[in-house]
Amino acid sequence: MRQPVKKNNSIDKALTILSAFAPYNNEMGTIEISRKLGFHKATVSRILLNLTRHGFLHQNPKTKKFILGPTILTLAGTVRQSLNNNMLHIAKPFVDDLRDKIKETVILEVISGENTIIVYIAEGPRPIRIAGTVGDILPAHVAAGAKAILAFSSPNVWKRFFNAKLPSFTENTITDPKVLHEQFEDIRRQGFAFDKEEHDIGINAIGAPIFNNENKPVAAIVVAGPSQRITWDNDSSYVPKVKETAAKISAQLYYTNGNIN
Repeated sequence: MRQPVKKNNSIDKALTILSAFAPYNNEMGTIEISRKLGFHKATVSRILLNLTRHGFLHQNPKTKKFILGPTILTLAGTVRQSLNNNMLHIAKPFVDDLRDKIKETVILEVISGENTIIVYIAEGPRPIRIAGTVGDILPAHVAAGAKAILAFSSPNVWKRFFNAKLPSFTENTITDPKVLHEQFEDIRRQGFAFDKEEHDIGINAIGAPIFNNENKPVAAIVVAGPSQRITWDNDSSYVPKVKETAAKISAQLYYTNGNIN
């Protein structure tokens, strides 16, 4: 009969000690950590020594206190790079699932400067599909996904964007920076963006931002299709599903802020 796996108290305590430095990574000494966590001083001292030897902690030679060490940075950088490189792999199942639920075309866009690039399209089964293809660059002032990302970006990004000349694509394209600024404020309040035949006549789109572990918008999930089907009024069933899918992907990227409406 297989014996149950026993809990390793030393590993548990080591991980608890590392977690105690979050979120500000303030210096702490052996006695302070012992009192904070309720661990015996000798146990804390031994674990701190081992964690320092492996680079998980760094000891200040003057104060003799500890902070998180270079190994933590290395591991964090590895995770961050992995998430960036595997965005499509991470998001694809959620994109496909949304397409299957709503029977409409769903698109994944990633940020590229002040524009976005289509990296994946899950085409819906209904008639009249969108004309976009993977690799297309979409302008931020018309594309729902790009607007969703830009609206949640920093004011400095907004400033650079609004100083540029904005081209018109249809009679519905908004090129007035003041109007766009107001629209971005609405997007931030509502948690989603829209494209009302602004890039292509007859095509509407709804987009919601995807955030990474640094709480930055890095991508967007978009539902696009004929304007008579894709709407975002009070009765729309698309908006909550798009926002929910974006939130699920953000969670996979370790986004923790949770301030999206």
